[in-house]
Amino acid sequence: MSFFTIGHRGVMAAEPENTLRSFLRAEREGLDGIELDLHLSKDGELVVMHDETLDRTTDGSGPIAEQELKQLKRLDAGRGERIPTFGEVLDAVGPNLPIQAEIKDVAAARSLAKVLTERQLLGRVSVLSFHESALIEIHDLLPEARTVLVAGASAHRDTFVGRAQKAGASLVSVDLRQLNRAIVDKCAAAGIDVMAWTVNDERDLALARALGLVGCVTDEPGMKRLVEATL
Repeated sequence: MSFFTIGHRGVMAAEPENTLRSFLRAEREGLDGIELDLHLSKDGELVVMHDETLDRTTDGSGPIAEQELKQLKRLDAGRGERIPTFGEVLDAVGPNLPIQAEIKDVAAARSLAKVLTERQLLGRVSVLSFHESALIEIHDLLPEARTVLVAGASAHRDTFVGRAQKAGASLVSVDLRQLNRAIVDKCAAAGIDVMAWTVNDERDLALARALGLVGCVTDEPGMKRLVEATL
């Protein structure tokens, strides 16, 4: 059984998260794809950052949505890296590297749908979100888009199937600590695959495989080699 590895914000255990440096490192390390997060700048650009604010990962502060791209580009996102746009990531990594793009709201969904259409990326980019409304918006705009429901809270463990079906998702990405075999089997019965976050060591990997998952998100650059060594 194949098991894919996705670099979490690149390889954030080794490089500044959500930077070109981090994504290129993930590609060099042989991971099967990368995961990134998208927000809209004040002037409507899709920028790659996890948080709504700049404080944690840059030398700036305040909400991303209150600054234009030219202002965001002046900030240091770690080791001299700049906050990349989604387009810059697409141009930097190999043209066949799969990307999981996580969106936080409906507005970002609309902007992402436009890019996916213009650059013909539907076969390469999967759209992730914790929010069904954002995934539903993507499907309304692009019915053929691949969507992934992200879930973590234990309160929602028994609703993966219904929420995924509502959002048109055939894959769910779930906090590894919230999973058990019964949940995975329930998803499988509905034709829904399950992957986990965040798998960072051999113990996590063993659990993910025992649960019958199809893949994982990892912070660690060496995870692909670990997967291959434990086949």
